[in-house]
Amino acid sequence: MKKTYPAEIVVMKSHTLLYPSKLGNLDKIEQICFGKCRQNAEVKPSPFKRQSIILSESLAESLQFPESTAPLHLFVYGNSIHIGPLVGIFTSGFTTFINKPLGERSQFFSRLLSLNETTGCIPFVFGENQIDWEKERIKGYIFQDNQWSVAEFPFPDVVYDRLPNRKTENKSGPKEVKRKFQEEYMIPWYNPGFFNKWDIYQRLTDDQRAIPYLPETYPFQSLSAIEALLSKYRQVFIKPVHGSLGLGIHQILYDKQSNAYYCRYKNDEKENKLQRFPSLESMFDYVFKNKKVQNLIVQQGISLLRYNNRAIDFRVHTNKDQHGAWQVTAIAAKVGGEGSVTTHVKNGGEIRTVDELFENPQVSQEVQEKLSYAALVLSDCIEQHLDGIIAEIGFDLGIDKKGRIWMFEANSKPGRSIFSHPKLKEFELLTRKLSLDYAVYLAEQYFTASAGNRE
Repeated sequence: MKKTYPAEIVVMKSHTLLYPSKLGNLDKIEQICFGKCRQNAEVKPSPFKRQSIILSESLAESLQFPESTAPLHLFVYGNSIHIGPLVGIFTSGFTTFINKPLGERSQFFSRLLSLNETTGCIPFVFGENQIDWEKERIKGYIFQDNQWSVAEFPFPDVVYDRLPNRKTENKSGPKEVKRKFQEEYMIPWYNPGFFNKWDIYQRLTDDQRAIPYLPETYPFQSLSAIEALLSKYRQVFIKPVHGSLGLGIHQILYDKQSNAYYCRYKNDEKENKLQRFPSLESMFDYVFKNKKVQNLIVQQGISLLRYNNRAIDFRVHTNKDQHGAWQVTAIAAKVGGEGSVTTHVKNGGEIRTVDELFENPQVSQEVQEKLSYAALVLSDCIEQHLDGIIAEIGFDLGIDKKGRIWMFEANSKPGRSIFSHPKLKEFELLTRKLSLDYAVYLAEQYFTASAGNRE
């Protein structure tokens, strides 16, 4: 892990920075950088025994550098020292309450921001309305000493996208913020966008490594396509391409003996339904009457492993780490609710650890190794074939009765319901920590590239 140093602001003449003497001779340094703010300064090794970064008051003020107890990274490239990095976390849904600036999501963001002590960066949360484009400043929310406050920052070194939903993401305001930061300020922006199920499937079919994990899937075009899949698999799933949380998913089953079709789904009153129909036509006329079928995909049904006669699948989180490599950060089993079409908690599902499902420790270990391997392969494939800087993915993976792994879904901003399980809370911390560790890695890559371009 890279060395970090505490930063202090003291009374000294003009713009001065004292750096830890163990860093050696840095007499070529002319500029101090904090976020996108740069200032010329007198740079000298610290005469004090303590290894810390010491800024004069005037330098700190000109850089908009805050009082901070967190140890920070110090990157030296070309004729510049970069302190931080400064990480902007972009989101929406701000309220007027300083104790809950993001409503019910405030707790998640407070836990994320609290990791500045262990990640060596300065993170803050902001939205489009907190940006002053003329002054190139942001009034960002920070969380320290167990309370929220607002501080003014320069534009950040990197931006972590935490927009809450597709509707917000597609608005002109957030899109313009992203465009300007990326194109005009060359700020790396990671974890952009929400995945489209059909787009992900199409791109992954171009990668031989991913194909074994992909159920047969087609965009909805006709009932004959569903009929063809039913004849092969006896069950299919119909899903919205932009769906999340299991909303809008329908399971269709064909019973050859009675020559009848069954549809399992959640109706508009949030009730789990299983209804019988004499034909696909009558089913669609009833169940899909007012739905936009052009936004649906049809997917092969899988005979999943079961627990207490209920289907199970697995949520596997992957994150990029401080070295820019994919890591599996959490694995949880989701046990389907009674009569539910999905395993989601909101549909009556239960979260279990893999060890709780498999009493034999060796079997549990083998299952987790297979799931981890599949998730790491698929993470790399998605990164290779999708645009943007992807740093975290939540996979919904299934295991069929023959032990084969299947990918049902990949989420760029995975839900966190699995972490309600007491034995998974430590992994929730790991997912948050790596989100900021990766920001440090990304910033360093950008500093290196920028220094190379100036030379």
